[in-house]
Amino acid sequence: MSQTVQALGKVAVLMGGLSAEREISLLSGQGVLQALRARGVDAHAFDPAQRDLTQLRVEGFARCFIALHGRFGEDGTVQGALEWLGIPYTGSGVMASSIAMDKVMTKRVWQSVGLPTPRSVVLSPEQQQREQIRAVPDVLGLPLIVKPPREGSSIGVSKVEGYSQMQDAVLLSARYDPDVLCEEFIAGEEVTCPVIGVGADAHTLPVVSISAPEGAYDYQNKYFTDAVSYQCPSGLPLAEEQEISRIVLAAYRALGCRGWARADLMIRAADRKPFLLEMNTSPGMTSHSLVPMSARAAGISYEDLCLRLLQLACLDYPASARQHSPVQRVEE
Repeated sequence: MSQTVQALGKVAVLMGGLSAEREISLLSGQGVLQALRARGVDAHAFDPAQRDLTQLRVEGFARCFIALHGRFGEDGTVQGALEWLGIPYTGSGVMASSIAMDKVMTKRVWQSVGLPTPRSVVLSPEQQQREQIRAVPDVLGLPLIVKPPREGSSIGVSKVEGYSQMQDAVLLSARYDPDVLCEEFIAGEEVTCPVIGVGADAHTLPVVSISAPEGAYDYQNKYFTDAVSYQCPSGLPLAEEQEISRIVLAAYRALGCRGWARADLMIRAADRKPFLLEMNTSPGMTSHSLVPMSARAAGISYEDLCLRLLQLACLDYPASARQHSPVQRVEE
């Protein structure tokens, strides 16, 4: 075992969890676990749905690789717990994870710095009356996309072609999130672009072009079929790929992301303009996943990718911020 790997200490691969993406997280986690072990890391599976996180400290884990997806794993909650425990972890910190998990808040941040993202309407629970729902296409046009703002893996997402489909689409989305995000449909090519690194050292990996049957890049096609075709290198003109890279890096930094993430975008066919859809701060690491595919195109093996991400594990607050400050007792 190399000295560098040995210095990483005992590593917990957090997988499973409580979200609707538990099944995918277990697949991601097992892949990461095997990869780290193949590189000599003392790595162990840890499912927060079955074990208390305080056991991480009790059992002497030195750092965590977060392979959790969705709520309670990608949204800042686990990150906050690990901050409290003082155990470095992969991926973004508490704030960036929380914002990126919420597509509405993400859009607001991106719009504030002038980054392109599709127009949208948010329906709170109080705004989901039939008349209000039917009015959305008047604002965004048809077709449009209806999705839960705080889910991933295309769970609860519908493409609405006509007014009559709006009610069912909103009801489906509301099963996963009380708020419903209605988004302008961008007709064109879907692409994704990973980022690795921190601050000025962050850099993009090659863009992946995605082609799904009849545009149905849904949960089933993402993970359990071979119906979707991927192209990496993307085959896009160099200028387009460079513009996507520029936008994705700006989006990553605007959210305060670190470690790694993956941005999903649409390129509008009419004028080839890219639009940011979302930022995934704990992307999939399954056999079908896109970050490993992009990394391979850049000459980085799956095992080396996992090791590199683990080496970037850190905390929002350094050890010096954890010293107990003197507390003045207030006399009654």
